[in-house]
Amino acid sequence: MGDVISSHLDESRRNYITECTGKLLTEFGKLYEEQYGVALFNSIRYEIEGNGGPQTQLLHRKAPLKDRVIFSGNIYQYLEDTKKWRNRYCLVPHHYGPVLYENKTTFERGLQPRAGINCAGIKVLTSLEQYGDLMNASVPGGKVKAGGAQIKCATPFPVILWHPYSRHHFFCVTNEKEQERWSAVFQDCVRHSNDGIPEEPRLESAAFTDSVRLYRQARDQYGTWDMMCGNQVQVLSNLVMEDLTPDLKNIICPKLKGKPQERQRMWMLISDTVYRMVYEQTRHFYEGLEKRCSEKRAAMESQIRTNMDQIISCKEHVSNKIRAMVLPKAELCVRNHVQSHISSILDALMVPTSQGFAEVRDLIFRETTEMNMNLVNEGGREKLGEQMEKLSQLAYHPVKMQQCYEKMDQLNLEGLQQRFDVGSPAVFKQRAQILMREQMDNAVYTSEQLVHQELSKSESGSNLCRDIQRILERVLKKYDYDSSSVRKTFFQEALLQIIIPFLLKKLAPTCKAEFPRFQELIFEDLSRYVLVENTYEEVVLQSVMRDIVQAVKDAATQRKHNLYRDSIVMHNSDPNLHLLGEGPPIDWSQDYADHSEPSYANRQGRLRQVVSMLHEDEGPDIPGSCQEVPAQERIAEVTEDSDVAGSCQEVPADSDVAQIRGMLIKEFDMEIPVTTVSTVPTSEVARSAATEEEETTSDKAQSGPPSASERSNSEDEEVEKARLLLASELARQLAEEEEQYHADVHITQDDVTHSEKYVLHSSDQTDAPQPVTLKNGEIAHSDNEMDPESDQGGALRYLTHRVDTHASLEIPRVTEILPCHPPREVSAALEEESQPKAGQHSPTHVIHSTPDDSGFQSPISEGEEEGEGYTEMPVPAPRKRDEINTQF
Repeated sequence: MGDVISSHLDESRRNYITECTGKLLTEFGKLYEEQYGVALFNSIRYEIEGNGGPQTQLLHRKAPLKDRVIFSGNIYQYLEDTKKWRNRYCLVPHHYGPVLYENKTTFERGLQPRAGINCAGIKVLTSLEQYGDLMNASVPGGKVKAGGAQIKCATPFPVILWHPYSRHHFFCVTNEKEQERWSAVFQDCVRHSNDGIPEEPRLESAAFTDSVRLYRQARDQYGTWDMMCGNQVQVLSNLVMEDLTPDLKNIICPKLKGKPQERQRMWMLISDTVYRMVYEQTRHFYEGLEKRCSEKRAAMESQIRTNMDQIISCKEHVSNKIRAMVLPKAELCVRNHVQSHISSILDALMVPTSQGFAEVRDLIFRETTEMNMNLVNEGGREKLGEQMEKLSQLAYHPVKMQQCYEKMDQLNLEGLQQRFDVGSPAVFKQRAQILMREQMDNAVYTSEQLVHQELSKSESGSNLCRDIQRILERVLKKYDYDSSSVRKTFFQEALLQIIIPFLLKKLAPTCKAEFPRFQELIFEDLSRYVLVENTYEEVVLQSVMRDIVQAVKDAATQRKHNLYRDSIVMHNSDPNLHLLGEGPPIDWSQDYADHSEPSYANRQGRLRQVVSMLHEDEGPDIPGSCQEVPAQERIAEVTEDSDVAGSCQEVPADSDVAQIRGMLIKEFDMEIPVTTVSTVPTSEVARSAATEEEETTSDKAQSGPPSASERSNSEDEEVEKARLLLASELARQLAEEEEQYHADVHITQDDVTHSEKYVLHSSDQTDAPQPVTLKNGEIAHSDNEMDPESDQGGALRYLTHRVDTHASLEIPRVTEILPCHPPREVSAALEEESQPKAGQHSPTHVIHSTPDDSGFQSPISEGEEEGEGYTEMPVPAPRKRDEINTQF
C-alpha cells in the first residue's frame, strides 16, 4: 500500500498538487475579501433598519444537546490493512462525529479511540451493488462486474460509508433491523455534518457562501452543488478537489495495474492521500484568511457606520442603472422559460415537505400522549422527571425521527433537473430535514417550559395529566403556525436556488459585458461595500421574486398543504411564554427524580454524561451485535425476532411462565382413592361422578402449583370457567352413555329389579372387567357363561365407572373399578360408607406420570390410551400478558 502511494505520488507530483491548491485558494481569497465587505455592510444595515420576519410562537433552545451520546453499540468493521472483520464499539457523540473503540471496556476506561469518522459529504449505502455502481462511475480504467466487489462481507447486512475523495468505511451487522438502525444513525450524522456552516456568525457564513457561488459561476458552473457539505474548510477542500481530481485521474489512472477492483482500491488510497494534503493546506490558508479579515473589521465597520447614507445612495444609483438595462431582459426570460414551471416546482417541493412536517406533528402528539399514559400508570409526579428526560431528547433520536425524514425521499425533480441545472435534490432534502428537527426541538422545549411552569404553580400535581394534555394542545397550535412560516420560507428559498442560477446563466452573455461601465459609477472609497456583480444579482432576483411570492400565497389557500394565509399573523399572542425561555435550562433527571428508587437515581447520575437514548429499550446483549444491555432493568421489547430466539432467553424463576414450565417437565405422584360402594342406580352414579369431579377439581386447584395469589385475575376467571364447563360436560356425557346403553341392551324386570347398567364378574376375577352373556340372550362377550340368578349373595358385581379429573394443566384419565352390591343393599352400604371405622384408610392407587411430547401429563401408557379410546383435550393457551412497548 505504501509502495502504491509513494510510486504515484512522488515529490514532483506532490509539489504540483500543492502549487495548484495554492493558486486556487489565492483566487478564492480575493473573492472572499470582497464579499466580506459587502456582507459586513448588509449586516450593519440589517441591524439598523431592523427588518425582521414574523415572530415565532415556539421557544428556541439556547443550550443545545451537549455532553450526551446520541447512539452507541457494537458493529463489525472491515480493516483494510489486515483484510479482516473486527467487532468495534461505535459511539456517536452530540457533535455527530462517530468514534470507534476497541471495545466498550476501552471506552469506559477513558482510553483513546482507534478512529474517528468525518461524515460530511458521505453517502450511506446498504448493499454492495450500490457501492459497485458508484465506484464504476467515479473511477476510470475498467468497470467491476456485478458480484466482483472489493470485499466480502461477513454478514448479508452491510453499511458502507462512501465519499468521492476520502477513504471509505465498511461495516456490517447481524440482522436487517440493526442495519436499518445504523443506517438511520449514520444518515443523521451525515445530515448534521453537511450542515456544518453555522448561521451564526452570519457575517462570515454569508461571505463564504457567496464567494463559493461566484467562484463556481466564474467557471460556468451554475446551479446547486452536491459537495457544499461540512464546515468552511471541508467545503473549500471539496472545491479544490473538484478542480484537481480530473487532472490527477488522467495522469495516474492509466498507470495503475491489476484487475479493475484492484485498480479502484489503489486509486481510492491515492485520492485519500491527496485529500488529506489538500485539507491541511486549506485549513492553514482559511485560518489566515479569517484572521486578516477580522483584523480589518473594526476599521471597516467604523467607516460603514459613518458613511451609511452615502453608501446606500450610491448603491441605489447603481442599482437603478443596472435595473434599467437588465430588468426587461430578465422579465422576458422569466415569462418565456420560468413562469410556467414555478407551480410544478412548488408542487414537487410542497407535497413531501408538508408530509414530513405533518409526521413531526404526529410524533409529538404520540410521544406526549404516551408519556401522559405512563404517568397515569406508573405513579404520576414521581415518574415525571424520567419521562420528560426522554421527551426532551426526542429531536435528537435518529431512529424515531427517521420516519419524518423519510417523507422527503419522495422529492422528485427529474423533469426539472436538466432544464434548471439542478445537480440533485439532496440539497433540498437535507435542508428540509434540518428544519424538521429544529421545529421538533422547539416544540419539545416549549412543552418542557410550560410543564415546569404548571408544576411550580401546584406542588401537589393532582391534575398533572389534564394539564399536560392542555399544554400539548397549546403547543400543537403554535407548531402549526411556526411550521407554516418555516415551510413558506423554505419554498421561497428553494425556488430561488433553482431559478436564479438558470436566469443568471441565460443573461450572462448579454449582461456581463456591461459590468465595467457600471463600475465607474461607484466611488473608490465605497467600492469595498458596493459591488456591481452583487447588485446585478439582486436585480435579477427582484425580477422573479414577485412571481415566486405569489405562487406561495396561492398554495397557502389550498388546505391540503396546511399553510396559514399571510393575513393570519400572530404577533405577541403569548408574550409571557417568551419570558420562560430566559431562565436556566431544566435538569429533569435531577430536579424531578424518583427518590423512592435510590439505586435507579444513582445509576442515572452515573450515566448522565454518557447516555445512549436507544439503550433504554434494547434487547439482550448478543455477541457481535449492535444491541446493548438496557441501561435500566426493564422488560425487553417484544420484536419479530423474539419468537426465534425465545428458547434461549432466560425467564425469572418466580414468574408464572417458569412455574408452568416446571409443571410440564416434572414427574409427580397422584393418589386416587378407591371407594367401596354398593350397587348404585346409573342416574345416581352420574350425579355422584359429577360431584366427585367437582370435588377433585377443587382439590386440584387448591393443591396445584400455581396458587391464586400468583395468577392475575383474568387468568383465574378463565381457568375457573374452563373447570366448571369440563365438569358439567363430563356429567352430561355419562348421562348420555347411560341412555344409549339402555337403548341397545334391554334388561327385563325379572332379570334385574332396577334397570341399571351392570358388568358382572365372579368373586375371584377382580383384576379386569369380564363381559358376560345375559339371560335374555343378548351377548355381553363372556368367556364363561354365567347366570345372574346363579350368582348367590356372595357373588360380587362391579360397576365400571370412568373418572375424569381436570387440573389447571394436566388432564389424567383413570379407569377405576368400583365394587357394587345388589340393589337391595344400597341403603345399608351407603350408611356404612358414611361412617368409616377408626384406623381404616381407603386404598389408594399411586400413579407415576411422565411428560409426553405434547407437554401434557398422561398417567397411563400409550397402549392403554389407544385401548380405552383416550383422546387429548388441549388446555387453552394462557392469555398473553399486555406487551410493554418500550422506547425503541
